[in-house]
Amino acid sequence: MARAENDTWDITESVGATALGVAAGRAAETNSENPLIRDPYAQMFLEAAGNGVWTMYLRPEELPAELVEIDPRFKERMQAMMGYTASRTLFFDEFFTDAAASGIRQAVILAAGLDARAWRLDWPAGSVVYEIDQPKVLDFKLSALEAHGVSPAATYVGVPVDLRNDWPAALRAAGFDPATPTAWSAEGLLPYLTASAQDVLFERITDLSAAGSRAAVEAFNNEFFSAESFARREEQIQLYREAAAKLGREDIAASGNLLYEEERTEVVDWLTAHGWRASGVSAADLLARNGRSVPSDLDDGVPQSVFVDARLP
Repeated sequence: MARAENDTWDITESVGATALGVAAGRAAETNSENPLIRDPYAQMFLEAAGNGVWTMYLRPEELPAELVEIDPRFKERMQAMMGYTASRTLFFDEFFTDAAASGIRQAVILAAGLDARAWRLDWPAGSVVYEIDQPKVLDFKLSALEAHGVSPAATYVGVPVDLRNDWPAALRAAGFDPATPTAWSAEGLLPYLTASAQDVLFERITDLSAAGSRAAVEAFNNEFFSAESFARREEQIQLYREAAAKLGREDIAASGNLLYEEERTEVVDWLTAHGWRASGVSAADLLARNGRSVPSDLDDGVPQSVFVDARLP
């Protein structure tokens, strides 16, 4: 399923299925011997979604021979991505915890997917967490949590709207107060937006942010969006499509590229130019900080990303 201008998706389709892949990584990390993070709800979501390519993270010892034949280092790639997912999750967990400790009581999670921070973090009294995502994605998550009798740890407000539409109006209508400092997160989002849509996203965040607001962003440098990087990823994905075809998984074999491969303004530079105090740490440095690493000879083992922390004076 390739991208289209007004495309939509359920949790097992297109961009929605990537949320299941991330949840699988969080579940695998949670179940590991020395987990960086704990997400007791990730596996719940996977079980609610049923079998799919995302379950490989939970049973790496059962990787199909066809996949290993196509890419003998596939298991190493999975391990690298699990370290990346765990480190990324911890970065955003600590961001919201620190923001709350500084007195911020309003949080907005953009493209929330299967993020369960409103349920699993220790939010101070009076905290309100807004989640924005496609209606079917939020419906799936809430149904799974409610079926298990799980209640949020903060006041939770779902805002079912596509980020390409007028989500600021929907957010205000849901009770968001732009005069109150806000903690914003954009995790696993930007490559699924066009370059112009990325700029619009940050313009809207800035317009809605009172002094003292903070933002955490998983950004991607322009090497990630370069033609050479795209060609490498496309070559690798094509190998996986061939393996999927051999396994009779036509849904995977026919999948299209979900990313918008366009160079764009570096996020730290954009935010700095628009009044934010922003700094970033590379994925490699973030993984090293958490005792995780990627083999030096494993090409594109993790994305070329930068984790940004920004504050509005």
